[in-house]
Amino acid sequence: MKTLACVAAVAALLAATPAAGVELAPDESPAALMVAADAVAEALDAAAPVLEKEGLEPGSYWWNDDAPSSGAVEVRISIADQLAFVYRGGELIGVASVSTGKAGKDTPPGIFPILEKKTFHRSRKYDDAPMPFMQRLDNFGIALHAGANPGYPASHGCIRLPSGFAKKLFAITRVGDRVTVA
Repeated sequence: MKTLACVAAVAALLAATPAAGVELAPDESPAALMVAADAVAEALDAAAPVLEKEGLEPGSYWWNDDAPSSGAVEVRISIADQLAFVYRGGELIGVASVSTGKAGKDTPPGIFPILEKKTFHRSRKYDDAPMPFMQRLDNFGIALHAGANPGYPASHGCIRLPSGFAKKLFAITRVGDRVTVA
């Protein structure tokens, strides 16, 4: 189920060039962005049966409680589709609606390791806003965390997750696990 929005996002990533004098971070290189876009497109394809069956609404999620309890965890975020996909040992175990950064506060695409985890954190940038189940992705304020999830981009750049999903995800990830955003 490669949606038109995902295809458009891939095209935009491929066409993007940095402004003069601006260097791309390693996780934002054109090659990394292509890998990220491919990974998210694969996740959309793999999740098609779940999405068709569950019909996720904003703020909802699907989690396979019978999924493998071991194996590498990977998170893939589709900005265009406002969806998160969680894999463990290569198997899809969770899908959720998300709310990424609004215009002017865009969530950056790329491949990020989880740098820090805190069960409860408060934003240093945005009025001490609560960030439950926070998992930091960069040193500039971008993180996965539980929060308002209207089904469209509405954050200051973070990736907001439904609370129950954020708690389950937090429980299985480790610092260093990979998050792919495209």
